[in-house]
Amino acid sequence: MRHLELYSNNITGKIPNELGNLANLVSLDLYLNKLTGPIPDTLANLKQLRFLRLNNNSLSGNIPMSLTNVTTLQILDLANNNLSGDVPVNGSFSMFTSDSFNNNPLLKNKSLLAPPQQTMSGSSATGTIAGGVAVGAVLLFPALAIALVYWLRRKPKDYFIDVPVEEDPEVHLGQLKKFSLRELQFATDNFNNKNILGSGGFGKVYKARLADGTLVAVKRLKEIHTQSGELQFQTEVKMISMAVHRNLLRLRGFCMTPTERLLVFPFMVNGSVASCLRDRPQSQPPLEWSIRKRIALGAARGLAYLHDHCKPKIIHRDVKAANILLDEEFEAVVGDFGIAKLMDYTDTHVTTAVLGTIGHIAPEYLSTGKPSEKTDVYGYGVTLLEIITGQRAFDLARLANDDDFMLLDWVKGLLIDKRLETVVDPDLKGNYDEEEVEQLIQVALLCTQGSPLERPKMSEVVRMLEGDGLAEKWDQWQKEEIIRMALKRNQRLEEEIIRKYFYQYPYHHAGNLILDSTSSMSPEKLPGPR
Repeated sequence: MRHLELYSNNITGKIPNELGNLANLVSLDLYLNKLTGPIPDTLANLKQLRFLRLNNNSLSGNIPMSLTNVTTLQILDLANNNLSGDVPVNGSFSMFTSDSFNNNPLLKNKSLLAPPQQTMSGSSATGTIAGGVAVGAVLLFPALAIALVYWLRRKPKDYFIDVPVEEDPEVHLGQLKKFSLRELQFATDNFNNKNILGSGGFGKVYKARLADGTLVAVKRLKEIHTQSGELQFQTEVKMISMAVHRNLLRLRGFCMTPTERLLVFPFMVNGSVASCLRDRPQSQPPLEWSIRKRIALGAARGLAYLHDHCKPKIIHRDVKAANILLDEEFEAVVGDFGIAKLMDYTDTHVTTAVLGTIGHIAPEYLSTGKPSEKTDVYGYGVTLLEIITGQRAFDLARLANDDDFMLLDWVKGLLIDKRLETVVDPDLKGNYDEEEVEQLIQVALLCTQGSPLERPKMSEVVRMLEGDGLAEKWDQWQKEEIIRMALKRNQRLEEEIIRKYFYQYPYHHAGNLILDSTSSMSPEKLPGPR
């Protein structure tokens, strides 16, 4: 076993000592339960443990010093418990901030956890040298500013510079690294187009290799010039950096200059779900059905974490197959979450510009501009259909076969005609479980109901994918939605009959029918957008 996730289950009692026998465990998530007693010393035996989250329980006693010997530990969260004694500050614990231990009133030493000041190279500097550099920077600022303004007027479009005065102050955002612009220029070959992995409404993503040989993805956000832009950027980056879950793309670091905002993420070896479904080379096999099921569940868990366990909650706003990435084990990793919010500094937090991709945008979001967690649920439902069918959410090519160009409408039509085998991606060549396909389609259609109030929460979606509660919800949906679709088709048929009737007999029996016609009315200007 590599991952043990039992969070948010109201589990009571003590953490079993036997968990220390799970030698291959990478992540242990027991947060948001009602666990009591001490943290077992045996957890120090987990030499591959990277993520340990025991927050929001009622754990007591000292933090075992032996845990500092787990050198692989990257994420630690023991907040909101009743722990006491000294916080270890040696070994692997030296990299953690006080955020990992918040709301444990009896803990001591938390003030020692503040990360030390660092230079851009990462080496420590003495207070005297740092002070001298700061004073020198202040004295040189006017001259540098004048030179910079003159240079900026002459600089070519795609050339970048670092401004030492702006980059020297270190921003403390937990374990995030602050990269210099020169560092990322070098890693991306000066943002060479040949290294572009993808692009969207908020910028381009580049494949990059850091000086130590590590592959990363660098997202270069579009330039924005606003008052308080840097403060807002820091706040939002901190918010995203706190969303740590194995099904969410981890933010590794960032870079800020007066004209640049760059985010650094781990490089996902297997690209996106969309590329594996539709743009894979002939030499690459299609995604197996078992992998697609795992992707569906992993993406649902990641979105549920954003909605239920982040404060404030994060709404993705663009859930689609292209934004679900795959690591080396084809584990689903939801990417681009919160980046929309990063870029929109003028949000009122009530109504925003509609962001998203055609075919994935929930109808109420399109009409009101008000995103909610239920708009993400809708996008997830459409994404689920992408995973099952291998098709795009919006594809005009389907019109050639007299089909609906919206994937959702196309699937609903086939469901009514009981042509389930037509829905499944032909690349699977029949290697799938029909019952499981039917269940995933049911979940997708529940997620894409017209009314956001009728859609399940992402936490409910996770439970349904795990086999809990789907049958009851589907029975109710089937009774209502199938009737609605049948009535809609009957209405279309009646309208077609009426059109043909009046085309053939325009003056006969006109008095027998009352039509809701506006052909004789003069145009009227609407009071506003609807």
